[in-house]
Amino acid sequence: IHSIFNFSSLRLVPSIFDMSAQITYFYASVTGNLETKKQQQRIECVLGPKEGVELVKVDITASEADKKKMRELAGDDGALPPQLAKGDVYLGDFKAFDDACENETLDEFLKL
Repeated sequence: IHSIFNFSSLRLVPSIFDMSAQITYFYASVTGNLETKKQQQRIECVLGPKEGVELVKVDITASEADKKKMRELAGDDGALPPQLAKGDVYLGDFKAFDDACENETLDEFLKL
């Protein structure tokens, strides 16, 4: 049986067909701030098991370059973790994440 379709010129756009989204999660493994620890735990509890999300954890305490990248994406030289991004698109800080959870708009917030 021969196919009547020619798929050799078909081009797929990965972002349309990729069912998982890489979300970069900037966090601090070393912090004395209990509130920061709680915020980080909440993000991990919500996004870790979320279907369709691949959480890429970036520890800013291990790399000055990663901290600089986080702050560049946030557009704030004083930005503190946790922060979220999708590729080079800044998504928001913990407050924006928490608001999205409370308003049931997490998928929109994550640009899924």
